[in-house]
Formats: sequence, C-alpha cells, structure tokens
Amino acid sequence: MTSVIATTRFSVLDRSRTREGRPTAEALRDTVALAGEAEALGYHRFWVSEHHGVPGVAGSAPTVLAAAVAAATRTIRVGTGGVMLPNHRPLVVAEQFGVLESLYPGRIDMGLGRSVGFTDGVRRALGRDRQDADDFEAQLTELLGWFEGTSPTGAHARPAEGLRVPPFVLATGEGALIAARAGLPLVIGDLRDRTKLLRGVDRYRAAFRPSPWASQPYVVISGTVAVAATPGEARRLLLPEAWSMAHARTRGTFPPLPPAERVETRTMSAKERGFYDSGLTGHIAGTEEQVRDALETVLEETGAQELLVTTSTYDREALLDSYRRLASLFTP
Repeated sequence: MTSVIATTRFSVLDRSRTREGRPTAEALRDTVALAGEAEALGYHRFWVSEHHGVPGVAGSAPTVLAAAVAAATRTIRVGTGGVMLPNHRPLVVAEQFGVLESLYPGRIDMGLGRSVGFTDGVRRALGRDRQDADDFEAQLTELLGWFEGTSPTGAHARPAEGLRVPPFVLATGEGALIAARAGLPLVIGDLRDRTKLLRGVDRYRAAFRPSPWASQPYVVISGTVAVAATPGEARRLLLPEAWSMAHARTRGTFPPLPPAERVETRTMSAKERGFYDSGLTGHIAGTEEQVRDALETVLEETGAQELLVTTSTYDREALLDSYRRLASLFTP
C-alpha cells in the first residue's frame, strides 16, 4: 500500500440504479445490502442520492433511505450525496437530519447539492425552476442556522438545534466557491475532466474561510472506479451506465441499466454512439495494479483527503467484486 493511498479515506455513493427486468424496490434493497458489504470491507462512508421522476433511479427520498442504511449497519458513516437543497425548505432538512443524528449519533453526514430536477416536468411538480439553484448559498446559510439556533424567525428546529451533523457541499459550477465561503468540506467530480477538477479544487482551497464546521479545507473527489481481474472485465462494468447516459442525452430520460451483453449488441445512432464512447473514457478502470497507479496520480494531483466512489452497473456481483478489489488496495 502506498503512502498516499494509505492516508486517503475511501467511501461509496450508491445511486440505487434500477435494472432492466428487475423490480424497482430491489434497487433500494440492493443499496442497503451494499452498505453492509462496504462496512465490512472498511469503507469510511456510505452515501445515497436524490433523484425525482427518473426511471433509472429508485432513490428519491435520501434521508429515508439513509435511515434504512444506518439501521442495517453499525459503524460506517451514513449520509447523502446529496439532498438537493433548492427542492426543500431548510427547516425540514434540518429536522430530518436532526432525527437521523439523534437515532444514529456520530454517524450521520449531510451532503448538500444545488440541482433542481432533471426535466421541466419534474421541476414543475416540485414547484421549482432552474433559477432556484441560484438561492443555494442563502439556503445553505439558513440550514446551518437551524443547527446553531440562530434563525431570525424565533422558531427552533427540533431535534436538530445544538447537534453537529457534518455538512458537505457537492460542487457544480459555483459550488466550490460556495463551499469555500461557507467554510465547509467540498465534494467535487468528476475524475474524467482532470483539468476542471483541479481548477475547482484550487479555487476552493484559495478561497476557503475557516468556520465553526471546518477549520481547514477538506476535499472529497468523486467518480467511477471499476476494478476487475482483467482490463476487459473492468471496462464491461462501465457499459450499462455509459449506454443509459447516452440514451438520456439523446432522448431526455434516464432508463434502467441494461446488462452489458445487451449493450454490446445494441445498434446506436451516430449521436448515441458519440455520447456512449465519451461515457466510457476517462474513468479509473482496470486491474488492481492499474487502478492503484491511477489512484496515486489523481490523489497526488488533487491532494484530496477522500475518494467517493460512484460506480453503477447492472451486474451486482461484479460491482461487489470491484469494491472488494478496490478495498484490497487501501486495507492492510
């Protein structure tokens, strides 16, 4: 184990991807089961995500799913990657995390993002529009105020007030600077655009202001990591997600993940093929040795303290094997 890998925390974000021909509820049960495996393998955190009206994702209520994950585990930190703050009232978010922290003290993380829905229809159903993301910084300040008991309303968030639930900002666009100004840990991706990633990390560190929540910058880089016995097997893990993303980019809806063998025989339009090929490039994928070398490079370049792995694929056993192989790189 190299020193840079040995000093890095490794964590998991599972998006509860649905799979062709499988019930939606199974994706949620798979997420809970994977959390138990991640805990046994030595991963530091296990996070779940928020998506609305997406056929390919079952995780629409992250704090509810986080509660199920925390109940099924004992030691791993549990949180959200993330709760999309513009979709909710900050008071309600504070209350939800206050309940989680009260039930599972010392294990809950509050990852917060600024997205407002994948389609116009979903945004209308949520009563939001794209401009609501512009209010994220003010919403973040309000949310933290509920934990600190500083709301100008005179109201109090129970049982959140006085609790310390670590907040993280998921960076998209201006997110890195928002995290820096608030003095909060940063979660930033993706690994495929290394130049953009490094630019965001540098901006965050340069602008960081210490806060009651964090005295110094803390960087979590996120992205897909696939590990298998051969480079070809590792690449096959990427096929379902790459095709589903290509479908979403060309048809406007993110579908359930298909098996890799169906992707390999699928006829694609030129536009789909372009998005598909792009979706297969830049990820960290290969054998243990290849992945170790790639991780050393990105961790040294970014100086990140943590890697949040976001891999999704159809074959759940192959996915678990990938997480096992990855864990072998950072566990004694």
